[in-house]
Amino acid sequence: MKHYNYIFTGSGLSALMTVYEMVLSNKFEDKTILLIDENSKKANDRTWCFWDENTPPFGHPSGRGEIFPNIISKKWSTAIFADKNMTRELILEPYQYKMVKGLDFYTLVFDELSKHSNIHFVNQKVIDFQELGNHCVVKTDTESFTCNQIFNSIFIPEPIKNQAKYPFLHQHFIGWFIKSNQAVFNPDFATFMDFSVEQKGNTRFMYVLPTSETEALIEYTLFSTDLLSKEEYENEILNYIQKLGIIEYEIIEKERGNIPMTSYEFWKHNTKNIINIGSAGGWTKASTGYTFKNTTKKSKALVQFLQTETDFSKFHKKNKFWFYDLLFLDVLNRRNDLGSKVFSALFKKGNPTLILKFLDEETSLWEDLQVIWKCPKGLFIKALFHRIINFKMFDN
Repeated sequence: MKHYNYIFTGSGLSALMTVYEMVLSNKFEDKTILLIDENSKKANDRTWCFWDENTPPFGHPSGRGEIFPNIISKKWSTAIFADKNMTRELILEPYQYKMVKGLDFYTLVFDELSKHSNIHFVNQKVIDFQELGNHCVVKTDTESFTCNQIFNSIFIPEPIKNQAKYPFLHQHFIGWFIKSNQAVFNPDFATFMDFSVEQKGNTRFMYVLPTSETEALIEYTLFSTDLLSKEEYENEILNYIQKLGIIEYEIIEKERGNIPMTSYEFWKHNTKNIINIGSAGGWTKASTGYTFKNTTKKSKALVQFLQTETDFSKFHKKNKFWFYDLLFLDVLNRRNDLGSKVFSALFKKGNPTLILKFLDEETSLWEDLQVIWKCPKGLFIKALFHRIINFKMFDN
């Protein structure tokens, strides 16, 4: 069996970003690294979006830098929030809402990794991995490998589904990139959330990212416990396209996703030599499902950690935002039909840049309160009461 210092089981966003950060640090050139994934990452299988300040490129004297500036395919400085009763333009400055296409990210990272002889990739399916004393074993469908430590990004839902302490919702969606024969889109405005669609007892909204007057990603998204059939998502997209007045169009690409939304304590499954990263490690922002920017922060922190520590079980810090997310998910889990009401209360009069800063987990306690105060107080007070009881019940 071939032996490596580090093996990444799965090569999704978190794995690729962590390896990329390792390369940029120049601290791991003497370490052999293997990435294993059954997906070769040669297709545009997803779109990531995030908000970020419009900062200079890396290397600027300010010390700050734009995240992956060379692969941002579109930026918006204004977003739209809507429900059945109102539409509001959200001025995002100093932030911009940014889009990254999956294939552009994969190409950027793999082009860089190919320059380093200590980094390898095998296109195989991981079927098992385990820690055996001071080393680990990873088994694929065709062979086995040993290593010192494992970074696992393969999401295993059973531990979450088999517990009742923390709610577990799905952010699930299907999106179509379409090209219309008519100029119907305003490429300067991203539709962040449109709750004017029928809620049907859930939290459902449309998400529209126009890249030109005739082209856009139109995505039907739910925060709920149950998934839908493919036809249900696509029928809603068809209805929305018709509502926009689009008569003739072609579908350029399709994407489908399911992102876990939970405050489950994934880090408790980490061991000295195995760490769970990405969605498998709780790196997804639990209350929103946003992953890209959160992963940039987590991967940088993990690579810094690796330069001074070797025990993966020490890599975690719980903060106040973890508890905020937990309360929000408690509300959505108990009253999924009221998700639109919560978001509308937040965005109807709330300061959009402060909300984004809050969701980036960069606000002070006073700023937290300014955001939280906009939410329906009765729902969250009830959720807080139930959560206190819940903690006491499980701690006994």
